[in-house]
Amino acid sequence: MKRECIAMLLAGGQGSRLESLTKRIAKPAVPFGGKYRIIDFSLSNCNNSGINTIGVLTQYKPTLLNSYIGIGSDWDLDVGNGGVYILPPFVGENGGEWYKGTANAVYQNMDFIDYHDPKYVLVISGDHIYKMDYSLMLEYHKKKKAEVTIAVIQVAKEETGRFGIMENDENNRIINFKEKPKETKSNLASMGIYIFNWSVLKEQLNEDEKDSQSEHDFGKNVIPAMLKEQRKMYAYPFEGYWKDVGTIDSYYKANMDLLDENPKFNIFDDNLKIYSKAPFLPPHYVGPEAKVKRTLVPDGCVIMGEVENSVLFPGVYIGKGTRVQDSIIMPQVKIGDECIIKKAIIGENTSIESNCRIGLDNSNVINISDITVIGDNLILPRGMKINRNSQMASWHVNKTKIS
Repeated sequence: MKRECIAMLLAGGQGSRLESLTKRIAKPAVPFGGKYRIIDFSLSNCNNSGINTIGVLTQYKPTLLNSYIGIGSDWDLDVGNGGVYILPPFVGENGGEWYKGTANAVYQNMDFIDYHDPKYVLVISGDHIYKMDYSLMLEYHKKKKAEVTIAVIQVAKEETGRFGIMENDENNRIINFKEKPKETKSNLASMGIYIFNWSVLKEQLNEDEKDSQSEHDFGKNVIPAMLKEQRKMYAYPFEGYWKDVGTIDSYYKANMDLLDENPKFNIFDDNLKIYSKAPFLPPHYVGPEAKVKRTLVPDGCVIMGEVENSVLFPGVYIGKGTRVQDSIIMPQVKIGDECIIKKAIIGENTSIESNCRIGLDNSNVINISDITVIGDNLILPRGMKINRNSQMASWHVNKTKIS
């Protein structure tokens, strides 16, 4: 069936800057916000925007991500309503290769796009936290008679080196674009959300593939080439919450943003709901001497100790006398009695035995960026101490006892 617009969702990145959090899974599969995974936000945005044919381009350690997405029914995106299609690299009659970049990933799936014969192609990422109605952006694209429209947001000057930065004229037509510049006058950042006329994008991808010097990346190659050719390129200003959770600091901060009394990003707002594949678990339980303050507590959690300013995920157990503060505790983590955990991220299925100390040092003072990260599927023995601002992703650890 011909579709006016289909989405190509880039979900194959390793997310190496998240370090131990992506040691075993792809970045879009990392848990976020108490009951979600990062990719939930892009998939939900597609549902809320009426875009129901989505190609998900996976590559790095995709097993959990592929299983999680399934046929898309949890986001009402199953085949009967369009469909979510997992598109890993493949071997064809002329051979095959890994995706060489974001643009090459779409290039390798041009047959999939042609099959649906869209007029427009929405290219999005599976690793950003935001709510957005893409249909409004599409209307803007049509109104401008654009060949490509790029969603943009203002970022802090000190963060411009992390993004593609552009300059526009008074009509929002893009006149300059630099990928991750060291210096720039503008702070208008690309959100990695593009709407292309398919005929134009197809031509550009074919040209990019012929260039042996290209990195086959939208921000580094395709967008600058289109700008050089004076294509009709427009910026679509976005004023809502958007966070690229590509670093430990940004991931941590985005989770903490959910805990404010008036949160910057309101997951409780019924406008543009976020859907997910929720596990079937019993209600959470708070013990008779437990204390919980400013914390997200999903189903399946059992809290016998104290938790403050933290994000818990399903199936977490916190033992008696244990204090958890300013932390992110991922699914199925078990924490024993009399532990202290401060400003830490604890990976999925990790077990922490009694009397452990995580995120402290002798000064007992926590600085703003001192986040301790413990990987998934680990067992921390009784009495173990892990100083603040540490990273641990391996089974082989220094079993230091508390004196």
